[in-house]
Formats: sequence, structure tokens, C-alpha cells
Amino acid sequence: LGNTYSRLGKFAEAEKLHIQVLEMRTRVLGKEHPDTLNSMGNLAAIYTDLGKFTEAEMLEIQVLEMSARILGKEHPDTLNSMSNLAATYIDLGKFTEAEMLHLQVLELRIRILGKEHPDTINSMENWGIHIVDLKDLQKLKCYIFRFWR
Repeated sequence: LGNTYSRLGKFAEAEKLHIQVLEMRTRVLGKEHPDTLNSMGNLAAIYTDLGKFTEAEMLEIQVLEMSARILGKEHPDTLNSMSNLAATYIDLGKFTEAEMLHLQVLELRIRILGKEHPDTINSMENWGIHIVDLKDLQKLKCYIFRFWR
């Protein structure tokens, strides 16, 4: 229901529901259960929608750290968490941190999934858009040569 509210643009209602779900999952399943991590990620996404970027960042860092420890550094959910945190870093103006995370996700996805996997292509797009936004033409040339050859 929280995700439905979010899709409808009712972010305040979605936030309340996601907080309730997170509290219940933490109590019933434990803080480190994958479903609890998913709920934390959902709440972080709502915080982003509401412009609460600092709150989103704090949750995303927790999700990333726990996901890496529990699921492994190369698990798809961990890579998604890294990508989400990179996007939040951009929202916060932390461009260096965002670039490093986007690049790390991209390199891991190329190695694990291959260049043609949809998640890898999405990572290429995210990193490329970030470089274009920074208007760093030299990095863009290196990017094209490195990943698109």
C-alpha cells in the first residue's frame, strides 16, 4: 500500500506506512533480515521523494553496510543499494562520492553480469549522465573509450 501511495504521489501517506512496515519487520524479523533491509530502502526512497535527502542518505548507508555484510558485496541487492546511495549523493551535491559509487557499481556489474545486462546498461547510463552533468568532457571521452568499445 505504501508503494501505491508513492506511485500516486501521496508521499506523506506513503512515509507513514513505510515507517510502520519497517518497525514491524524490525520487531518480527530482526534488523538484518533481507525483508527489513528492503523496507529500509523503500523508506529511504520516500525520503528522497519528500526531499529529505539527509534522512535518505543515513538509511541508505545502513542498508548498504548491512546488505554487503549479510548478502555479500557482489549481490544484486547490494549493488542496487550502492546505486541508490550514489543517486542520493548527487541530490546532496556530493558529486565525488556519487561518481566513485556509480563507477564501482558499473565495474562490478560489467564483471558479474556482463556489458549487455539491463542492470549494467542502467549503470552505464547513470554514470554517463553524471559525467555529462558535471560537464567533464575529458572524463566523458575516457568513459566512452573504456566502457563502450
